[in-house]
Amino acid sequence: MLIQVIHCHPLTDSYNHALFRTVVAALADRGHEVVATDLYREGFEPAMREEERRSYYAPPYAEAAVAAHTGLLRRVGGIIFCFPHWWFAMPAMLKGYVDRVWAPRIAFEHDRAGRTHPAAAHSYRAVRRCDDLWIAVAGDAAGGGRDPGRKVLMRALRPMCSPRARTIHLAHYNMDRSTPASRQAFLERVRRAMARL
Repeated sequence: MLIQVIHCHPLTDSYNHALFRTVVAALADRGHEVVATDLYREGFEPAMREEERRSYYAPPYAEAAVAAHTGLLRRVGGIIFCFPHWWFAMPAMLKGYVDRVWAPRIAFEHDRAGRTHPAAAHSYRAVRRCDDLWIAVAGDAAGGGRDPGRKVLMRALRPMCSPRARTIHLAHYNMDRSTPASRQAFLERVRRAMARL
């Protein structure tokens, strides 16, 4: 299967980057064709352009500046997101990627009644997330955050773009209190999960 791994962290010596490398290697070992998308290393521009917003609901979408990303999104059979939580949300760069690339007629459609449904060409088999959390988001220590990154993926992207996708959610919570042992254990959990794909 062609699987895209989307990573968003500015530091290559971060734990999140180690998760990203683990995911990519484990999928390749399993025989998948992997496209490793490292948004920071490729200098992705997260700010939506005026022409993109003006054409968002008035086809055709002005996707020229992100055509490599939209073309890939149309082809992949699986997607894995690997990102931290900062201030109860995904990094701004990843949010900008979703805003600009997961656009109408690319990842989902609008009908005349205002409902959304998957774009005809899409049937992702997996939308997965591996998460290095900068602060806890489980609801108690998170001050009521209640895992917003998971909600964006599972309650927005999945239902709108691929409601029948088989999904899993993997997260290492309380990163501020993590230990070398807990981080290694989570890396192994991620490796095993990727080996089962």
